[in-house]
Parts: sequence; C-alpha cells; structure tokens
Amino acid sequence: MGTPGPATISLTAAGSAYGMRRSLAYLAGIVAGTIAVLLAVATGITAALLALPAVRPALIAAGAGYILWLAYHIAIAPPLAERQGDRPAPGLAGGALLGVANPKAWIAIAAVFASARLAGGTGTDAAAKVAVLTAMIVLINTAWLAAGASLAPLLRDPARARLVNRSLAGVLVAAAALTVVRP
Repeated sequence: MGTPGPATISLTAAGSAYGMRRSLAYLAGIVAGTIAVLLAVATGITAALLALPAVRPALIAAGAGYILWLAYHIAIAPPLAERQGDRPAPGLAGGALLGVANPKAWIAIAAVFASARLAGGTGTDAAAKVAVLTAMIVLINTAWLAAGASLAPLLRDPARARLVNRSLAGVLVAAAALTVVRP
C-alpha cells in the first residue's frame, strides 16, 4: 500500500510544489477516492464490474488517460523560483479522480481481500480489512505528502526543480504502467 504509485507520487509532487497546507484538499480527495475503491472491492462491486468484458479496458484507459494528463502537468510545472502568484493547488475533485483511477489501488486492495484473513466470519473479516486499510490509506498518503513538502526548500533552484518535476512525472507514468502490465 505504501510503495510508490500514481497517488503517492502525485502527493509527493503536490507537496513539493504547493506545500502541505495548500495540498490538503488534494490529499482528502485521494483518500476519499481510494476509500471508494476499498468499498467497491469489499462489497463485491468490483467483481461484478470485471465480469463484464468491456469494463476492464475502459477503466484502464480512463485511468491511464488521467495519469498521463497529471504526469504532463507535473513535468511542465514551473520551478518554485519562477512561479508567478499563487496558482491553485490540485483540489479535492482531482484527488478523488486519481484515487478512483489509480490501478495500483485496485490491485493492492483486491490482493488483500483475496489473500489475507483478519477474522473468522466473512462480514467481520471484511469490516476488519476496511478498518485497517482505511487507517493505512490515511497515514501512508499523508506521509507521502509530508515527504514532498519537505523537498520544497531544495526546489528553489530552477534546474533542480525541473529535474525533480520531470523525474516525478516519469516515475508516475512508470509506476502506473507497471501496475497495468503486471498479471
């Protein structure tokens, strides 16, 4: 759950570009979107959707499109030293969209539900998994945002900032691609 992926990398980028406080709505959106994924997996909605052959490719295409759009904007973001005024930070809706479109979230959460057993009864087990994973989603994503915010002082140098922005964008695309390509 905590390894680099589309949501965690974008939170790191948002934290470094906008700071912790200005990125809180984006963090809340990612948390809400990821919890929506968690609930979709826990209730079986995911299994029902994936039983329809056309749904999986459509979901992958939509998620990949958004991740590529986000990576492009991270890559071209001006260095902190060159920013004019206060451009708005990514918001709640963008975070929620990434939370839902994040292929890594779907795979990781489905893997937990398919493999781990936390309680004896099916309902109790699902409730325990939802509780544990919800806490992990909040803590892990907050930590990635804080890590990004801690990078902000290093990004005052335009050349370094461009390199970091482009690297984060590249890692974002690579992490999403690896998630989709893996069996």
